[in-house]
Amino acid sequence: MFAYGSLMWRPGFAHTDVLNAYLRGYHRSLCVYSWVHRGTRERPGLVLGLDRGGSCRGRAFAIAPQTEAEVLRYLDARELVTEVYRRKRLEVITPRGRLPAWCYVVRRDHPQYAGKLDARSVLELVRSGIGQSGHCRDYLVSTVSHLEELGILDRPLEALARRLGPV
Repeated sequence: MFAYGSLMWRPGFAHTDVLNAYLRGYHRSLCVYSWVHRGTRERPGLVLGLDRGGSCRGRAFAIAPQTEAEVLRYLDARELVTEVYRRKRLEVITPRGRLPAWCYVVRRDHPQYAGKLDARSVLELVRSGIGQSGHCRDYLVSTVSHLEELGILDRPLEALARRLGPV
C-alpha cells in the first residue's frame, strides 16, 4: 500500500513492514474539494490527492497476503466515501527495489476534483473549510508537520502553510 498523506502516520491497518517509497507519474496535491472531512458541499475545504504528473515521496506498507482483502475493504471504506479516488496498482521504488503497490489516485472526471487552483483560491478554501474531521487549515498544518518529521520535503505545501500565518 502506497501512502502519501495521513495514511503515512495513521494507517489504521495491520502491516508487516514500512519502507520509504517513491512513485513516478503522480504527485501529492491539494486537488480534491472536501465535502465531508474538511468542508461541506456549500463550503468545501481541500484535501490531498495523488494527481497525474511528476513524482511523490511517501511510504510503502507491506501487507500480509492473508490480510490483503480485509485491509483493502478497510481502506476502500476510508478512501472511497465519495468515490473521488480510485484504487490502482502502480509500481513504487523502495530501498528493496521496485514493488507493486495499491494507490488511491484522484479521478479527474469527478465533481470533487479541483485541479490546479490559483494560490488565492487555495488559501481561501483552506482557511474556510470545516468538516466532520475539523478545520482544513489544521489538516494542512498537521500534514506539513508530519511530512517534515518523516524527512519528506513538499515545498508547495510548506509554502502554503507559511502563507496561512499563525493559527
